[in-house]
Amino acid sequence: MIVVALLVPAVVGLVLLIGRARFSGPVAAWTGAAAMTVSLVLYALVWEGRDVVSGEVDEPWIEPVGARLHLGVTAVSWPFLLMTAAIGLLCCLWLVARDAAPALVGLVLVISASSLGVFSSLDLLLFFVFFELALIPMWFVIAWWGDEAAGARTAATRFLLFTVSGSGLLLVGIVAIGLDGGSLQVDDAASGSLAAAVLVTLGFAVKTPVVPLHTWLPGAHSAAPTVGSVLLAAVFLKLGTYGLILFSPLLLRFDDVAPYLAIAGALGIVWSGLACYAQDDLKRLIAYSSIGHMGFVVIAISTQSQVGLAAAVFGSVAHGVVTGLLFFTAGSLKDRFGSTSMAAIGRGLYARTPWLAVTFVLAAVASLGLPGLAGFWGELLSLRAAYEIGDVLTRPVAWTALGLALLGVALTTAYFTRAIRLLAQGEPVPHDGDRDLDRREVAVLGTLVVAAVVLGLWPGPLLDLFEPFTRSFAR
Repeated sequence: MIVVALLVPAVVGLVLLIGRARFSGPVAAWTGAAAMTVSLVLYALVWEGRDVVSGEVDEPWIEPVGARLHLGVTAVSWPFLLMTAAIGLLCCLWLVARDAAPALVGLVLVISASSLGVFSSLDLLLFFVFFELALIPMWFVIAWWGDEAAGARTAATRFLLFTVSGSGLLLVGIVAIGLDGGSLQVDDAASGSLAAAVLVTLGFAVKTPVVPLHTWLPGAHSAAPTVGSVLLAAVFLKLGTYGLILFSPLLLRFDDVAPYLAIAGALGIVWSGLACYAQDDLKRLIAYSSIGHMGFVVIAISTQSQVGLAAAVFGSVAHGVVTGLLFFTAGSLKDRFGSTSMAAIGRGLYARTPWLAVTFVLAAVASLGLPGLAGFWGELLSLRAAYEIGDVLTRPVAWTALGLALLGVALTTAYFTRAIRLLAQGEPVPHDGDRDLDRREVAVLGTLVVAAVVLGLWPGPLLDLFEPFTRSFAR
């Protein structure tokens, strides 16, 4: 079932790319939506419980190096898989009314399938292969369908250079783990090498991204088309956080790296908050905010505790839902006003486009961590994990990270409050683009609004998944 769930979007995506001249935009988008629906349903149905690896497939692959086609769904990977399939589906639905190029739909499917492969992999080399398969398609999404005025080609190339460099570090780290532990299987692999711990952590830090390895992100987001920004934020960044969650227990010297990772994540929270407050472009603001939210996840992972694991997974999924909603909303604003500059859009959206304004405000307050919405639990659990110190951090390091993170919470409230004031409130400034949500936007944005509310009010089902994995993998 897992193999089918991976192959359907991958094959359909390749068909759309190769035969793009034979498909209209709407037909391609509906076909893509159907393919992602199949994956979403299959991943939902494959679940057998949190105490087992669901739908496991384990076949020979590259026997001389011990690599296997080893796939399965664990308690930690399942939320990532469901979120990725759902985001891919929503991206295809978004493109239905756009008369989008079939090739763009095909790239969305290939990126989604590759990401699903990452979250399904239980072999480290297979993990890396899927990890890399998402890079080149994302370059084309940004470079070919991005905003030339925002420097799409330059942003795409910077994105590729940074991520390929991180991948090189990751590959060397994986080789070191295989040589040190004699296995590439997640269940058996282990390495006591400090070099492996540093290389793997740096590789994933580029993808997450962690300050100061983040400089590719704002430009890529501001230049990318709407679906590119959504995939980058909701899915691509999660390849980094999921990788840290998966690999850190295999790295016996991760304890030596964790303090530096925690402080870098905490500094990123503060730095991104200050950067966000200076932004006029809404997409760049959301991009910088992602660096801060990933900082909370990084702190949680650094603690290597049960609470930290729960915070990292919940925070990653919540960020995917809420930031996906923010970028879709920014895309709606750009469609209407031709820009994501808050000054160009003007004030008073409550009066001009009330439902669009309400959606933006709900996404913003969810992102700043308002109780009752998805963003609250990830941040709260990360703060709790830092307060309780965890299994590897010292009290000075953990509480320094906690203090910086609390400052970041205040900054996040400040910059999102400013954005709400500049866009939703104030004297209305009429514009020719003033029109409220259409049915397609209601379907896409409404789905994410419901997800943000459900995760905020009912976090238990997601949080209950983590204890068995923690017992098996966390020290």
